Amino acid sequence: MTQRTLYQRIVDSHTVRTLGSGGQVLLYVDRQVLNEYTSPQAFAALHAAARTVWRPAASVAVVDHVNPTVPERNARTMVLADTDRARQVSALAANCNRHGIELFDMLDARQGIEHVVASEQGLVLPGMVIAAGDSHTTTHGAMGALGFGIGSSEIEHLLATQTLVYSVMRNMRVTVRGRLGPGVTAKDLVLTLIRQIGADGASGHVIEYTGEAISALSVEGRLTLCNMSVEAAARGAIVAPDDTLFEYLHGRPRVPTGAKWDAAVTAWRSLRSDAAAVFDTDVWLDASTVAPMVTWGTSPDQGVTIDAVIPDPAQEADATRRRGMARALAYMDLQPGQRLDGLPISHAFIGSCTNGRLDDLRDAARVLRGRHVAPGVRAMVVPGSTSVRMQAEAEGLAQVFRDAGFEWRQAGCSMCVAMNDDHLDAGDRCASSTNRNFEGRQGAGARTHLMSPAMVAAAALTGAITDVRRLLPN
Repeated sequence: MTQRTLYQRIVDSHTVRTLGSGGQVLLYVDRQVLNEYTSPQAFAALHAAARTVWRPAASVAVVDHVNPTVPERNARTMVLADTDRARQVSALAANCNRHGIELFDMLDARQGIEHVVASEQGLVLPGMVIAAGDSHTTTHGAMGALGFGIGSSEIEHLLATQTLVYSVMRNMRVTVRGRLGPGVTAKDLVLTLIRQIGADGASGHVIEYTGEAISALSVEGRLTLCNMSVEAAARGAIVAPDDTLFEYLHGRPRVPTGAKWDAAVTAWRSLRSDAAAVFDTDVWLDASTVAPMVTWGTSPDQGVTIDAVIPDPAQEADATRRRGMARALAYMDLQPGQRLDGLPISHAFIGSCTNGRLDDLRDAARVLRGRHVAPGVRAMVVPGSTSVRMQAEAEGLAQVFRDAGFEWRQAGCSMCVAMNDDHLDAGDRCASSTNRNFEGRQGAGARTHLMSPAMVAAAALTGAITDVRRLLPN
């Protein structure tokens, strides 16, 4: 019998039929998450063709990208003054009502960023296939599932048939040996990987993460890792389910209970790559060599360790990359050989589907406790979901942020994507725990430096990009 990777086993178990000899299959999808900004076109096309949603229970919808994140959330503060954004939200509600799809709207206690909500509610389970109209759907590979982003026409097809025409990817294994050091997080690990293999280094692949360092990560760290794998052009990322994941899932709202839970765990334990499975590409990392990372450019692969200097484009042999580096330096107003440690910032942002979970807030609060944000820095923390927000308040984390001078806001995508009221102005420089740093991502002319939540906290306290290891409590 052919030895299979975990990715191949999940695809095999969801293949309805093979489509010719070109590597495409008709793939059954267990779950899809809809949002307010990519679903309207899909529903409009569905209705124009006089089709209906084939399996409404497989869908859940959230409002996350355009909603306000003002500190107080009620019917008055959630009124959207922007007509286009208001239309997107009302269209999602109308479409969900028409087709019987569950909606976590702006005032729902379960509201939040789709990639945070799905895992915390137990909507994604090991062995599943999940698709959504957002590239960071790769996040859900941390649940031992296959997740990937799709376009609006594919959303329409998925709603109508619960299947997708899917091109089977190649297999990449990333093995991370050893342990991450103090102050070093999954965000630093994935930024290190992206720098090493490049922004297109995993193109055409699904990554399976393995090794001692991966086993030692919390599920929330694995979610960060899989989330940002798309920044290396991976079509998916996955971590084999283990006891750490089972402990995380147990008792969550949509997870099986009783005897069904026991049977599910027994089945999930078999979800792993066969011992002799062949991977198309192998990448090795030593966790002990990973240090806190900061991006200097306008792509997640343009990053360095906090103790390094910005590279010189003149030393880059590839002409395309050389031009990209030069343009990025001009946009970011930086110079080759410059140190990022000590570079002044104007804003600090903690949040997003990458780093807006409870563990992320705990990491930042550890650094902030008993300290205060530097003068002239606007610091914001936006939990990834209302549930995360409530848990953080119950633990006293919210008060730590408030006492330190951070704005404690409601859940949403917020300043990660600037499709709402939270955005930077031209020339602003932000230490950000988000996932993308291209030109204008957080606002036209704004400059974004990607880093971990703890590193953002350190930058907020000092008013400059700073090695968090100098501020860690003993």
